[in-house]
Parts: sequence; structure tokens; C-alpha cells
Amino acid sequence: MAVEQYRQYIRQLLSERRSRASRPRNAQEYEVQTLFDTEQDHYQLLYVGWRGTRRDFGCILHLDIKDGKIWIQHDGTEEGIANRLVELGVPKQDIILAFHEPEIRQYTDFGTGEAVA
Repeated sequence: MAVEQYRQYIRQLLSERRSRASRPRNAQEYEVQTLFDTEQDHYQLLYVGWRGTRRDFGCILHLDIKDGKIWIQHDGTEEGIANRLVELGVPKQDIILAFHEPEIRQYTDFGTGEAVA
């Protein structure tokens, strides 16, 4: 698949997730943001704001595209973004679960991120 198609899938999934995100009851200044760096191929979904008197900030999803493959750096969702990408037609070998140690990735159903000789 073409890298541009992967970019489109990632933007679509992060945008969908952003629109479904609920705002905490006691939050005045609170939002879920999408960050799309299409030049460097970094994509994030994060939350930022205030819950009462407490500052709240964190990353929900972080994906990169490197060497034509989708690297999932962080996935804080229950459903798993890798599964959604597969549903859209991305081959499992093009999805790297980067949050797993490199030595462990060979035991997943997904890509390893190692160059094929």
C-alpha cells in the first residue's frame, strides 16, 4: 500500500476517536487534540486541560510512518488501533507494535520493524 493511503487511514482513525472522546464532568478547559505532522509522519491524539484544580495532559495514541510501515509508538485505547488498521486493509506486516521490545515483536502477529535482507 502507498504511504499516502496510510496517512489517510491514520488521520481518519484519530479524527474519529477525537470526535467520540468525552469531556470529563468537572472539566472547564479540556479538549482532545489531534496532531498531524505529515512532513515527518508523526501523528498523535492527546488530551489537555483542567479537571477541577488539577492539570491533565497525556497521549492517547502516537503513530509514526517509517520506511513505509506504520509504527504504533503508544496505544492507550481498549480496542487497539492496530486492529482498526487491519480492518481498513493494512497488512499486518506493515504494522509495527513499537511499544513492544524489538525481541518480543517476532512473537506478535504484526511486523517486526527489522529490515529484510
